Amino acid sequence: MKKYQNIIFTFLGAILVLGLIWFLQFLSGGQDSESLSTGGAISAENTLFDFGTISMAAGKVSHTFKIKNTAAEPLTIYKIYTSCMCTEAFFVKNDSSINSGQVKKGPFGMPGHGDGNSRLKQILAPNEEADIEVIFDPAAHGPAGIGLIEREVYIESSGGKLALKIKTNVTP
Repeated sequence: MKKYQNIIFTFLGAILVLGLIWFLQFLSGGQDSESLSTGGAISAENTLFDFGTISMAAGKVSHTFKIKNTAAEPLTIYKIYTSCMCTEAFFVKNDSSINSGQVKKGPFGMPGHGDGNSRLKQILAPNEEADIEVIFDPAAHGPAGIGLIEREVYIESSGGKLALKIKTNVTP
């Protein structure tokens, strides 16, 4: 009986160690050494946009933030996510090497809701710009979602973390 207990404890210990490694990788955003090797510095022209007063009945509203790599070396964006399920974001970058002339990735939403699609691997060259299109659904929370609303979109990159904020006053 003691032999089986040792086997069970060894097996459970191995599962615990593997689970801890997976969890730590998840918390770090799944970044690899290649994405960490690029530095850069991520910035935005504006980090706050106020929609003013909007009606739930009017439907979704959107705003586009401009982001930029302000450093002399490339920047890797590896994760985009939002603070609430009522908000989603898209990464948009001009790219003349493809037919449409534009790379558009997303939607990116709140971790733990939807498909969990927050990972991204997009490189911005020095002084290169991209857009973050933010879409807010004022009806997502129903009647309980009226009043002052503030939400964030987080961009994690090799140049640090950037928070873009939206706010609005939602009416019925």
